[in-house]
Amino acid sequence: RAAVRDAELIEVDVTDKAELRPILRRYRPSAIIHFAAFCSVKESVDSPLKYYHNNVTGTLSLLEAAVEVGVPRFIFSSTAALYGEPREVPITESHPLAPINPYGWSKRVGEQMLADAARAYGIRYVAFRYFNAAGADPVTDLGEDHRPETHLIPLAIRAALLEDRELEVYGTDYPTRDGSCIRDYVHVLDLADAHLRGLKYLEQDGESVSLNLGTETGTSVLEVLSAVERVTGLTVPHRIAPRRPGDPAVLVASNARAREVLGWKPKRDLDEIIRTAYDFIRRHPDGYPEKKPVPGEFGEPVPQRVEPEASS
Repeated sequence: RAAVRDAELIEVDVTDKAELRPILRRYRPSAIIHFAAFCSVKESVDSPLKYYHNNVTGTLSLLEAAVEVGVPRFIFSSTAALYGEPREVPITESHPLAPINPYGWSKRVGEQMLADAARAYGIRYVAFRYFNAAGADPVTDLGEDHRPETHLIPLAIRAALLEDRELEVYGTDYPTRDGSCIRDYVHVLDLADAHLRGLKYLEQDGESVSLNLGTETGTSVLEVLSAVERVTGLTVPHRIAPRRPGDPAVLVASNARAREVLGWKPKRDLDEIIRTAYDFIRRHPDGYPEKKPVPGEFGEPVPQRVEPEASS
């Protein structure tokens, strides 16, 4: 709630179409951006039905409500977990979809529902297959606040900065350069830029499409820890733990299709991801307050962002 700031927030159960329909009728949005989902691979393996209920039923009810009310455009948060164990790196959108965990399958079903709805009802969509979203926005003072935290970069920073727990590295016996999993980390501001471009693309009558959002650069877990130590000047206490079920060895994106369709390319590197995340956690070690703050209680007044113009 605190992260919403001055925008209106209406809290409903995304799996309940009866709650969603009157909201869509009231506001008549020109597009829906659907972020609501559980997203922990480990938890999805331990509690698969929880993931299918929330992620699949939630997407279905929202999509049904959108079709009934007549919302013509839909942007969907999908995932690189659709690809399973990659047969090629970097991974293109034409790679076979073969998830190896329930989280990936829940998003795979979501994309299939969108494709079928587009053919049947004319709704148009962009499904963004995120690789590893990370970082924070220093201008709006927005950052990651998962409870419990499950993402590597904030966990590593918290281990180094707060020393509240030792970081666990899940497996160093993968077929990678140092034995730990390799992932493609993309800054949340670059993701935000892609979503704005996706909206514009649909408003200009673009065809439905699924697109990777990644940097085409893979970084191993152990390399991330080294980068955190280099950027922050701190030590990341950690220990090696067994592999987690459902974790592919390597997930690195090809973003050629997003460049072609949207003119999108990531601008921020791993060091900037870590630096912005570190600054956010230092300012807000306990995350957001539980209630919406009064002015001045949390962060400074939000200035307007001015993006640098793209070079020719």
